[in-house]
Amino acid sequence: MTCIKAIAFSALLVVSGFTAAQDAPQQLRSIPLTAGMHVIQAEVAASPQERAIGLMHRKSMPANNGMLFVFESAEPQCFWMKNTLLPLSIAFIDDAGQVVNTADMKPMDETSHCSSKPVRFALEMNQGWFAKRGVKAGSKINGQPWPR
Repeated sequence: MTCIKAIAFSALLVVSGFTAAQDAPQQLRSIPLTAGMHVIQAEVAASPQERAIGLMHRKSMPANNGMLFVFESAEPQCFWMKNTLLPLSIAFIDDAGQVVNTADMKPMDETSHCSSKPVRFALEMNQGWFAKRGVKAGSKINGQPWPR
């Protein structure tokens, strides 16, 4: 009986540790991107788990920082704001680094915001960042994953 309790307790610790890790902001490697003369420091969420957590649980983000979501193939992509405390704007970006469309998203809202056509990338920034800098459909984001 003691062995069974120890196994159950160990399993509970593993599950609790996994849950706690998801309740905190993740820190990912970052890359520089540019939108015209504006420099962005973008954390890269490339794995399914990194993309699922995204910018959840963050209370603030520096003005020119964001998160670049990288997908394996170009498909219609949709985002929501579950467990995301910050108001964000998102730009859906094609393989050439061209913005397809943008959307503003409310904190803690489960409304879907989708790309208007298949994309491999999405860039989240503080809400209003794209509008304030004139970044819209047709604008170019330059940086690593795209050819220059």
